[in-house]
Amino acid sequence: MRQDSHGPIGVFDSGIGGLTVLKALMARLPHERTLYLGDTARVPYGTKSGEVVTRYSLKNAEFLLERGIKLLVVACNTASAAALPALQAALPVPVLGVIEPGARTALQRTRGGGVGVIGTPGTVRSGAYQRALEAGNPKVAVKATACPLFVPLAEEGWTTGDVPLLVAREYLAGFARDGVDTLVLGCTHYPLLKGVIAEVVGPHVSLVDSAEATAEAVAELLGEKGLLAPASVGAPEHAFFVTDVPERFVEVGARFLGRPIPSAEQVDLRF
Repeated sequence: MRQDSHGPIGVFDSGIGGLTVLKALMARLPHERTLYLGDTARVPYGTKSGEVVTRYSLKNAEFLLERGIKLLVVACNTASAAALPALQAALPVPVLGVIEPGARTALQRTRGGGVGVIGTPGTVRSGAYQRALEAGNPKVAVKATACPLFVPLAEEGWTTGDVPLLVAREYLAGFARDGVDTLVLGCTHYPLLKGVIAEVVGPHVSLVDSAEATAEAVAELLGEKGLLAPASVGAPEHAFFVTDVPERFVEVGARFLGRPIPSAEQVDLRF
């Protein structure tokens, strides 16, 4: 399959969290067109088996590939952990997940005090970030903690004030005690809570936003392959698709994307 620099970047997630990855991509690569698919009919992926997540992921990728994408970003930690090898083997375009770029950035930033990882229970339980970090540096000390309440807080807009601050203190108190100097935000919802997280862990801890790290990795890969879009006169197109009714996605997703979502098309991904 011939890849065209004018083709869009495809991005999929189980829902709205991946919009933080799309936001980072749009900021880092302002001339690129994008297609975003939120599999909102089957969210969450974290409670499902790796086999099922892989099947869903391949179907999502097929949908985007049919629309001419030049690169696929798996903007879901669960799918990155479970389905990335299958996607890379099956697709004729480059495929990037969110775990390896975040881990690589964390290893570059740590000053030797250890790396913390926060994510959903499923992501932490999978050990995907821990393996990626240890593959890059077998001697790195890794502390991983699940922060399940961060997701509903982000989706409901409770990202500042006493409530998220109390929750963050409960989850993150141990990181300072354990000497962690770098903390990976290992869930695509967590960038919305970056301010609260930074306040709790303190200025000595460097926060790694996996969305930003992934956007940088995409820029590098497109540049290496000669697939960067040429500068355009007008704004590039950004299209949104969902597998369930789009109203909540459009409303809540605007907070994650940092700009209004004009519309999202509901599609039926039949198996």
